Amino acid sequence: MRGLLGIQDLPRTEIERILDTAEAMVEISQREIKRVPTLRGRTVINLFLEPSTRTRVSFEIAAKRLSADAINVSSSGSSLSKAETLADMGQNLAAMNADVLVVRDRTAGVPKMLADRLPMPVINAGDGCHEHPTQALLDVFTVRQSLGTLDSRVVAIVGDISHSRVARSDIHAFTKMGAEVRVAGPPTMLPAGIDVLGVKACFSMEEALDGADVIIMLRIQRERLEQALFPSVREYSLTFGLNLRTLALAKPDAIVLHPGPINRGVEISGEVADAEPSRILDQVTNGVAVRMAVLYLVTGEQA
Repeated sequence: MRGLLGIQDLPRTEIERILDTAEAMVEISQREIKRVPTLRGRTVINLFLEPSTRTRVSFEIAAKRLSADAINVSSSGSSLSKAETLADMGQNLAAMNADVLVVRDRTAGVPKMLADRLPMPVINAGDGCHEHPTQALLDVFTVRQSLGTLDSRVVAIVGDISHSRVARSDIHAFTKMGAEVRVAGPPTMLPAGIDVLGVKACFSMEEALDGADVIIMLRIQRERLEQALFPSVREYSLTFGLNLRTLALAKPDAIVLHPGPINRGVEISGEVADAEPSRILDQVTNGVAVRMAVLYLVTGEQA
């Protein structure tokens, strides 16, 4: 692998390779001493120019469990505040002989721009409304862990599809793995022509969850919304929120995922988020293993 910028151009065989590698990484995180010397002497720079908890911390933990040096850089404490361009910053970081650059930015295309200019592998940790590839990989990994094969499984993704990079990456990942994907939300939150991605657009929870094996609830991203796309939070919750009543529309053994952070009582109720069908904390745990696998593979699998 020469970096990881998105799921769209990643073949199924490569997705399976990452997932299989992550299986081995799970075992490392379960040891008393959670560290192996695999990437000793390597340097991973986490350039996070947008707020993050789960993704940033899990990349840092992943690097350290592989014995790499992890350096965290944010916009507030960087030379970007002195008007340095992002391209110049990237070239300066590369000049320090770092081995991997992990990038999150609120603008779509920033990881690709840096990857085109820098000699080291670049991993996209989320760029605007474009993609979030490692989130999709950990989602697929979590489903495979719970249900086995993804072929012919029904996956319902509910929420603000238009503004969700997680939704885009999940659509690419789950369809490549053979699942039937449905997307649901208010008409103002479903992109026109979404069906060209091989998914079914639904405008009600009843239609989306009927016979679903997996339910992925998306956070209402108020920081990305420039205008009101639904009348009120209460109405959104009543129409597209997941609670015990709407959960019953899916298969009895359906599992629930959420990329976090959760808006409890908005897109998902606490009684569902904290109950047995929920795999939300499993996603967080698996995020470390999947990111360990990606770091290992992009550095050339050298032990």
